[in-house]
Amino acid sequence: MTSSPDPTATPPWLDPDQQRTWLRLAGLLIKLPAALDAQLQRDAGLSHFDYMVLSQLSEAPNRTLRMSQLAELANGSLSRLSHVVKRLEQRGWVRRQPCLEDGRATNAILTEDGYEKVVQTAPGHVATVRSLVVDPLTPDELARFGDLVGTLLARVDPDGDCPGQD
Repeated sequence: MTSSPDPTATPPWLDPDQQRTWLRLAGLLIKLPAALDAQLQRDAGLSHFDYMVLSQLSEAPNRTLRMSQLAELANGSLSRLSHVVKRLEQRGWVRRQPCLEDGRATNAILTEDGYEKVVQTAPGHVATVRSLVVDPLTPDELARFGDLVGTLLARVDPDGDCPGQD
C-alpha cells in the first residue's frame, strides 16, 4: 500500500503535459456523471446513483445485498443509500428485511418490479455508455484505457470495493 504524501512538503508541480492530462481527467470526472445522470433522468426517471443501486442488486445472488455492502458498491454513504432505498421502496422496486445471518444488519432486496425497471432501463444506459466511452475508442485504446483506469482505481480504492475491480 502506498503511504500518504507529506502534507508539509511542497510537491513537484505538474509540467504542462501533466497538467493538461489532469485537467482533461478532471473534466471527464465532472461531465461524464452529469451526462449519464441526464440520460437516466430523461428516459427512466432515475438518477445514476438510483440505477447503480438497482443494477447492483440485479446482479447479486438472490438479488439481495446487505445495505452496507450495497453502499460500498454504489459508492455512497449508508445514510445516502438509506434515503434512496426508502424512495425505491415507495416505488415498489426494493424492499428491506433483517439479515438472517446477522440480526444487526439489513438486507436490500430487488423486487420483481425493480428487476423489470432495470431490464427496461439498461438498454438506454448501455447505449449512452457506448456512445460516450466505448465507441469513440478503438479496441486497443479501450483495452489500454481499461488498464490505466484500473491502475488509478487501485490507487484510489486499495480495498477493491468499486465494481469492475479484479
